[in-house]
Amino acid sequence: MKRIFCILLLSLLIHSNLFSDELFIRLNQLGFSSDDLKTAVVFSNSNLARFTFSVLDKDDKEAYKGELIQSAVKLSGFNFAYSIDFTDLKEEGRYVIEINGVQSYPFKIGKNLYNSVVDSLLKFFKVQRCGYTNPILHKTCHPYDVTALVEDGKVIYKTLDVTGGWHDAGDYIKFLNTTAYATYIMIFAYDFDPGKFGFDSDKNSVPDILEEAKVGLDWLLRLNYENKKFITQVQSLRDHDQGWRMPEDDQLNFDRPGFLGIGKNLIGIYSATLALAARIWKEDLKYDEFAKKCLLSAGHFYALRNSVPDLDTSSSGFYLDKSFHGKLGLAAIELYMTTGKRQYLLDAIEQGDLAGSDFWWSWGDINSLLHFRLADFEPRFTEYLKKNVDHFNEVRKKNLFGTISDYGWGSNNTILGIALQAILLKKISKNVLYDSLIIYQRDFIFGRNQWGVSFISNIGFDFAKNFHSQISFLNKTSLPGAIAAGPVSKSSFSKYKIQIESADRFKRFQTSDAVYYDDRMDYVTNEPTISANATGLFVIGWFSGK
Repeated sequence: MKRIFCILLLSLLIHSNLFSDELFIRLNQLGFSSDDLKTAVVFSNSNLARFTFSVLDKDDKEAYKGELIQSAVKLSGFNFAYSIDFTDLKEEGRYVIEINGVQSYPFKIGKNLYNSVVDSLLKFFKVQRCGYTNPILHKTCHPYDVTALVEDGKVIYKTLDVTGGWHDAGDYIKFLNTTAYATYIMIFAYDFDPGKFGFDSDKNSVPDILEEAKVGLDWLLRLNYENKKFITQVQSLRDHDQGWRMPEDDQLNFDRPGFLGIGKNLIGIYSATLALAARIWKEDLKYDEFAKKCLLSAGHFYALRNSVPDLDTSSSGFYLDKSFHGKLGLAAIELYMTTGKRQYLLDAIEQGDLAGSDFWWSWGDINSLLHFRLADFEPRFTEYLKKNVDHFNEVRKKNLFGTISDYGWGSNNTILGIALQAILLKKISKNVLYDSLIIYQRDFIFGRNQWGVSFISNIGFDFAKNFHSQISFLNKTSLPGAIAAGPVSKSSFSKYKIQIESADRFKRFQTSDAVYYDDRMDYVTNEPTISANATGLFVIGWFSGK
């Protein structure tokens, strides 16, 4: 009898250790509002079919209990996967999920959980500021933009004042395309919901999000070259060969070329941003002179659209668009909404049909913004947006975490963009059909992913820390509000021959479909960008209580 008891005890200990090593719970580490869909994902190499889960409160009392639901989709490297749903738990508090003694990270149920995240995301832009724009974590930098112009490979020795704006990512190059995208999304967010995005922390009568957008607007206005072309990019790929340095210590401080070019795509995003700004600064902020300046530049460049190439190709290979219809149509609809001139509406309708659904989201795939705007005047354009969202709703069924399966560079921006598009459709349709799609994308960013990591700096319990950012690394400090670029396929990552600096803490969870490295040398999956942060501002701001 004693021998049997010992065998059973040993078996129990082995069984318990097995679960500790092989049972993983993934959920949004920040938390949920009372009315949110509340789910988590569990994966293991052991069959958990006979087990239940418990949600424990701060006093370790069971607040909710439920069954594990076996998933039809598994994570590579693990034999079993499950989902759990505790949506019915609505009482505010701090909780953990427990399965057979294994606990999740703590999370909260409560109000206004996302307000501080929005503040942090905005703070990231202050770190990225360039020139005399009162940046944080570094000094005034690059006061000599630009020291020469480059057109069709030829150098024009001419200086021009293109100071300001934001460094795009972990390097010190600046781009029209991404700056215009980030600026537009900030202003669009405010226009979409002034109640949520109109917070004015310093009480200067300008909402914080518009105050930051003004940094982008001022820089965009400086990119006008002789009313004929744009400066599309400041600094070349030489920036990447200078080693790690603070921006104020840049060895190329006196050698910052600007690249000249123009195309219907750039006219589109540039004019759309300035036309929207003209409307907001005139109607909401009552800054008539600045509004006139924005509208004049938007209208002037839009008028050049038929005399320029379809796509600008003047840059050094970064941020090249595949199409122009969505962006040019966005310019037309914003100009119509600002001026009331009907020809702009007709142009927007034509471009909206030519653009169609793009079934993606990035700084270059933003047709849904045009279709959302057009739906107010031609309801049929809602169908293009719906096709996009329906596509993502189908794709998510193939992924354990309810998001994309094709992880490309900038995947977190795409994932946030899926949520953004579903939010736009929700506003038009007034239904809750896609709420789970929105929440799954949000929760992926905050830890409901295979690595169990929150991709936003200082948010959650296990978050990205070692960003590919010279400023944070050299300052030996965290990078406030930064969003990691996100996972890519293993084959894509391998092409770049990146030498990871530290041991891979996520080695157990890397797959051929998706890898992520929290390593400062990883500029593919762990570099923050102004594009992803702008998309994140919209989506996470939508969940805020401001």
